[in-house]
Amino acid sequence: MTYKQLLHSQSLMITASSIVFPFYLLLLRNLGDSYSQFGLAYGIFALTAALSHPLIGSWSDRVGEKRLLILYTFGMAVVMLVIPVLTTITQVYIIQVIMGLLGALQKTAEKIALSRQTDRAHTGKQVGHYHLWTSIWTALAVIATGYIIDFLTIGSLFYITSFMYVAAGVLIWQKPKTVELERHHSL
Repeated sequence: MTYKQLLHSQSLMITASSIVFPFYLLLLRNLGDSYSQFGLAYGIFALTAALSHPLIGSWSDRVGEKRLLILYTFGMAVVMLVIPVLTTITQVYIIQVIMGLLGALQKTAEKIALSRQTDRAHTGKQVGHYHLWTSIWTALAVIATGYIIDFLTIGSLFYITSFMYVAAGVLIWQKPKTVELERHHSL
């Protein structure tokens, strides 16, 4: 995977998550009876991610970050299809465990991929450039969603983001073009 593939796929993933995040929060609040259930749901996500990081880190050494990112994108695509049909807080808790595992996959694999795609002499500059573009896409997604939600249902946003996760997975899956490989190796 090239730096360009990583940047484009991560930007697409972050855009997708930024589109649905505010509406996912509303869904969580509407399904729960109290703010404590809301807090528990997020705690389950964070704790699952934290506890799975060591295992995922060692697993990534065997399977590689590209496979982990592909698993993340397709896993999140399925989760986005399921979220609009959740009806109980127990279902939300189960999804939070799955999203915690997937989030840990993404976080670990992204850092590994980024570390392998940067030139040691210019690591800071390249990481800064990477975060510039992924952050711009995040901001644009949040702004655009504020406008398009007037024309769509909240459920449709989850379906759109499912497609975006699949597209990001396809970007990662593609073999790099020879020119990009040569450019990367010359860094």
